[in-house]
Amino acid sequence: MLWQSISRNSVLLAIFAVCTTLLIAGTYLSTRDQIALEKRRAEEKALLQIVPRERHDNSMLDETLPVGPESKGLGLKENKRIYIARQGDDIVAAIIPARAPDGYTGAIDLIVGVNVDGSIAGVRALAHKETPGLGDKVDIKKSDWVLGFNGRSLENPELAGWAVQKDKGVFDQFTGATITPRAVVAATLRVLQYAQANRAALFGERDQIPKAGE
Repeated sequence: MLWQSISRNSVLLAIFAVCTTLLIAGTYLSTRDQIALEKRRAEEKALLQIVPRERHDNSMLDETLPVGPESKGLGLKENKRIYIARQGDDIVAAIIPARAPDGYTGAIDLIVGVNVDGSIAGVRALAHKETPGLGDKVDIKKSDWVLGFNGRSLENPELAGWAVQKDKGVFDQFTGATITPRAVVAATLRVLQYAQANRAALFGERDQIPKAGE
């Protein structure tokens, strides 16, 4: 009787496990497309903050270049994508991912929009672990500090000016926090230098664009 009871319970547990697995799998399959769509919308929203719809007529999510850890100056730890904004046949901007490894409490993931003329279209912090009320002012939701990069370039200011005011540069630091803005300023400068060094690939003909790792 004991053996029969154990066997029966084992069968019931197995049936329960199979049903649970099927339920989870069914839920995942039924929501997978919706989750992917919402992720795409969130990604597009961040890009449109830098290059609004009136500046381009293509889908930036569908016109990308591969970029990864081998790309000098960007500080990436994994493969990512550069997004291309185009108006008709003309490329107007490239939105480039970057990583500032030297934030106060860790790395800061950024995207930097660079216009075809070499000026900055916008900078956004996508992920960070900075201290609330201090370093988190790199987040546009917390402060408009990142808007100070708009229109800047390698000539505006000159190289020596690409620093926070405490370091005799032109960019504000946060009250009580210098390390975080210093890291973002340096990372943004490196993106501009990367864009200049890879100008033909980013803004030239499409067949000039190198593949990841080349």
